[in-house]
Amino acid sequence: MPRFEQQYEEWLVRNLENESNHRRKDLLGKGLGYGTVEFLRTIWFPAVGNLDHLFPEWEVRDFSNGYRYLDLAYMPGGVKGGIEIQGYGPHARDLDVRRFKDLCRRHCLLALDGWTFLPIAYPSIVEEPKQCQQLVLSFIGKFIATDVSSSLTWLEAETIRFARRLLRTFTPLELTEHLKVTDRHARRILHKLVEQQMLEITGGGAQRNRSYRLKL
Repeated sequence: MPRFEQQYEEWLVRNLENESNHRRKDLLGKGLGYGTVEFLRTIWFPAVGNLDHLFPEWEVRDFSNGYRYLDLAYMPGGVKGGIEIQGYGPHARDLDVRRFKDLCRRHCLLALDGWTFLPIAYPSIVEEPKQCQQLVLSFIGKFIATDVSSSLTWLEAETIRFARRLLRTFTPLELTEHLKVTDRHARRILHKLVEQQMLEITGGGAQRNRSYRLKL
């Protein structure tokens, strides 16, 4: 079984087994929407490598005491990130004024309740997967950019922050220029952070050709 399929099935079962809310459990039992599954398969999983901290069909209360459901909630350490896949079919093309106003109100209420919201258009998943993956990494970065281990030196901590701000891999030369240190010192910092499993090597066999990125 492909790696994504296995992790996806285990993740969905785990969410079902751990859910006591009958409303959400019923939704999960019906399976996720096609757009949500494709987003996870072609965008999230290739970019992140796991489904950790993701919760499908997450129930939220609105200000009218009603229930709404996010396609995906991303909640590492209790923070609140919401992801919704916006289809482009009759639902989008024929959106009447009432439904359009409700959609805007929904986004407003989520923002006021402390949610960082990431809407993804389904055509972008199909036509612009790399751009969507970059958005996902930036989205994740909003939640992890502020927490840096106190055991790191200032330069090591700034290297982690630097990696979190980027939407791509980076080279030792780029880190050298950012930290204003020697090439040798930058490589020592990178080597230590790889050993601590905070960064990972992404390319190049020889050390001079290697690139690095945050290990998510």
